[in-house]
Amino acid sequence: MKTIQILLGSKSPRRQQLLREMGLDFRHVYQDIDESYPAGLPVEDIAPYLAKLKAEAISDHLKSDNELILTCDTTVICAGRSYEKPLDAADATRILKALSGKTHQVMTAVCLKGLKKEILFSEITEVTFMELSEVEIAYYIAHYSPYDKAGAYAIQEWIGVNKISKINGSYYNVVGLPTHRIYEELIKYSAL
Repeated sequence: MKTIQILLGSKSPRRQQLLREMGLDFRHVYQDIDESYPAGLPVEDIAPYLAKLKAEAISDHLKSDNELILTCDTTVICAGRSYEKPLDAADATRILKALSGKTHQVMTAVCLKGLKKEILFSEITEVTFMELSEVEIAYYIAHYSPYDKAGAYAIQEWIGVNKISKINGSYYNVVGLPTHRIYEELIKYSAL
């Protein structure tokens, strides 16, 4: 892979750590944006729409052909509904009750944007929760931080360790970065 300077458009410490574990060097470039999306946008198009929006918001940081913006967005889809980051404890409770005892999909979309080319892709992982009692939901919300996580949970925290019975697909995609796919797409990008 030829030398590419990655400009990471994410403030997620989990994503930053995963990029480091992949052996990739990056520079953190982040800008808060309005993460709203058009009403009626199909649930499977929300994460790609927002990943691309995030890349466009910081595209003025691109100065040379060897620089590449990497942005992501993760959403949780269950029964045809999209669940993003909860607004507060009541919203987190509502989301976790909706996921309790069900299989949902975690979709992470990634945008790789350079001066001359762009790649947009998504990865989906299926996750099955055991039934969550009201006491368990309250415990998780009180002792962990569901507010910056799509679907109001992190697979690597208490709820994932104790209440996920099955996963089909990439674990790291649920953490927030489909590392295997990013690696492959970076190889393709550098060859283009």
